Amino acid sequence: MVDQGPAMDAQCPSWAASLGYMGVAAAVCLSNCGSAMGTWKAGTSVINTGIRHPSSVMKNVIPIVMAGVIGIYGLIVGVIIGQSVSKPSNDRENSYSTYTGMAHLCAGLCCGISGLAAGLCIGIVGDYGVRAVGYRASSVTLFPSETEREGYSNIPDSDAGAGASDDVSGSDDQNKLFVGMLIMLIFSEALALYGMIVALIVSQHSYSCL
Repeated sequence: MVDQGPAMDAQCPSWAASLGYMGVAAAVCLSNCGSAMGTWKAGTSVINTGIRHPSSVMKNVIPIVMAGVIGIYGLIVGVIIGQSVSKPSNDRENSYSTYTGMAHLCAGLCCGISGLAAGLCIGIVGDYGVRAVGYRASSVTLFPSETEREGYSNIPDSDAGAGASDDVSGSDDQNKLFVGMLIMLIFSEALALYGMIVALIVSQHSYSCL
């Protein structure tokens, strides 16, 4: 028993728990940073577009909702890792090993950095997507030359272009822009989901010294 003491101290040092709690902090803080940046970028565009086209505000709030979900991913992983960090026994024996700590740190970084990247992506896509939908709704031209304007409609309402069968109405253009933005947002959100799935799997790897 005396010879096993130094080996146990090397595998389960007193600072091993700090690795697990750093994983908790990384998962929650980085995911919340990505969620905040995504909400900031998309939110300012929704407000600016709402000045010219208030009826599109509720439809364009989807990027903000998807950015907020990223913070929930970090919260879930952080709670799971935090509950897995065991405290020392009454005899001051540590059961939490460096192997478990590194696994929890890796899980937290995996979820946090993935959430940060997904939040930035959602914010940028939502920013330009919401502005583009608002421009079409306001009949703002983005193509100064006839060559660049070809294939796009300058008609803001579907009723105004009912007599022109070859033209695409402004409302149809809005729907196409919105669907394209929504698809990009879904795949951007998937980045954070991938990180959370891997983090949940890695966080289950553990080794106890007791």
